[in-house]
Amino acid sequence: MDVIDVGGLLAVAAGAGWVDAVVGGGGLILIPALLLAFPQLPPAVALGTNKATAIAGTTVAAVTYARRTKLPRSVALPAALLAVPAAGFGALSASMVPKDWFRPVVMALLVGVAVFVAMRPRFGAVEGEGMVGRRRRILVIAFAGCGIGFYDGVFGPGTGTFLILTFTGLLSLEFLQSSALAKVVNVGTNLGALCVFAAQGQVLWTLAAGMAVCNIAGAALGARTALTRGSGFVRAVLIVAVAGMVVKLAFDQFG
Repeated sequence: MDVIDVGGLLAVAAGAGWVDAVVGGGGLILIPALLLAFPQLPPAVALGTNKATAIAGTTVAAVTYARRTKLPRSVALPAALLAVPAAGFGALSASMVPKDWFRPVVMALLVGVAVFVAMRPRFGAVEGEGMVGRRRRILVIAFAGCGIGFYDGVFGPGTGTFLILTFTGLLSLEFLQSSALAKVVNVGTNLGALCVFAAQGQVLWTLAAGMAVCNIAGAALGARTALTRGSGFVRAVLIVAVAGMVVKLAFDQFG
């Protein structure tokens, strides 16, 4: 591995950690960087190495949020536990599902998300979580843990963003709380997928360890920035990140 390439990947890992801690989507930064640095790298190895890197930063971000914000643990813990096997099953199924099937659907969803958030200034600005009934909580836990967890294992782009929008829209949380909750569940999805990739020998552990250190630094800074700046900042970064994800997926689909 070229020293310049490795240095660039370490810097990218830090940036991906920051973005992922605030609104999710770090994989859309780090996976292309891995494939660009190592053109012959099998996609599965890039995915596995990304998961080994991301789980470190995501865990640090989750702990940082949990210490400094109100976190609905009755949702966070069961959803995260469900996400582990769901993401593992998704990773096992990844080779059987054509990625081209996902990209147009995900792009359409992300465009809809961007328009919806931009047109609803109060969305994610005020907490109304106390008004949510038990049945809806259970449905949110099942959807976030099983549905989005499986998606993260089988494909992945935008998982953190979809979790944030799910918690904001269905639990009436502020963006900051939703981002905190998303990080906890994302630890579960990363762990489930990583177990499968590791068992298949699809992880470059030495490189992942170096990138994980940088990812942790970026994630810690990102979580602290979000906590300091508040939900308005998370909202702004979310719109920018969603636009970037749409461009990236469109390039992959049509480029």
